[in-house]
Amino acid sequence: MTQHIPIISISGLFSPLLEDRLQVAMQMKQACEDNGFFYIADHGVSKNLQQKVFEQSRQFFDLPTNEKEKIHKKNSIANRGYEPLKNQTLEAGTPADLKEGFYAGREYALDSQAVLNKRFNHGPNQWPEQFPEFESTMQHYQAELEVLAKHLMRGLALSLNLDENYFDDFCQDSLVTLRLLHYPPQPANPEPNEKGCGAHTDFGALTLLLQDQQGGLQVWDKHTESWIDAPPIEGTYVINLGDLIARWTNNHYKSTVHRVINKSGKQRYSVPFFFGGNPDYLVKCLPDCMSESEPSLFVPTTVEQHHIEMYRRTYG
Repeated sequence: MTQHIPIISISGLFSPLLEDRLQVAMQMKQACEDNGFFYIADHGVSKNLQQKVFEQSRQFFDLPTNEKEKIHKKNSIANRGYEPLKNQTLEAGTPADLKEGFYAGREYALDSQAVLNKRFNHGPNQWPEQFPEFESTMQHYQAELEVLAKHLMRGLALSLNLDENYFDDFCQDSLVTLRLLHYPPQPANPEPNEKGCGAHTDFGALTLLLQDQQGGLQVWDKHTESWIDAPPIEGTYVINLGDLIARWTNNHYKSTVHRVINKSGKQRYSVPFFFGGNPDYLVKCLPDCMSESEPSLFVPTTVEQHHIEMYRRTYG
């Protein structure tokens, strides 16, 4: 495997100087037009907070199954809480994914207008009672990642030669999902095509992935038509574009297929943060990304409509 995923220092995105922000944006542009995957360094999220998130995650997944299932996400109106092993199938025609998870998102009270209006994925979170710091840790981390995602969206706007604030309305009251994932070691004799996480693209705009040290993430490389590894790199996040960015840019920016195969023989933990956008926002092809000879490949859709359809496909 000779292809590599680039590492981009994004310190320039926090600079008051436009030229510094543009320099980062142009690096992002190259990665987005290639495979839509890149690492970011100098992102500003503290290592101490990341370690706390992993520590709380491991403690939760170490609980007996019956304890975890007390906050099963089937009890939630908003897909929040615990998801058991083999509950999701991201790659059609293959065995269910060999992972278990925990979902959290923006907190909405049951009497809030969004919940009363039955907006998609709006509702209260479910938190494990056994760990007093679990809720505050995850809420703190989610808030930091949302701020980081908004900086990245501004970088994307600059990379597309748009006003830096072009995506701000999309980012307002965005659908956000924080997932804690646990991948048991792959069995010695797995079912045919069994994976920790089947090959798929992500639904939303951006995914910000925090990995432990076990590895296993693979990205489909269009150049070599093969899988390339995205190994853990200390101090970085893996960033990948989701389907909404591909729709916006008429596939000029790539939402690339990826998967997880945990062959480490050890437990694997990861923490993806999904930034989905404002539910009411209409995503349609950018004018500069289409022409008479290159019409739009996608019909316009709202963020909410798109997410409802993608959840339907993967949870059947």
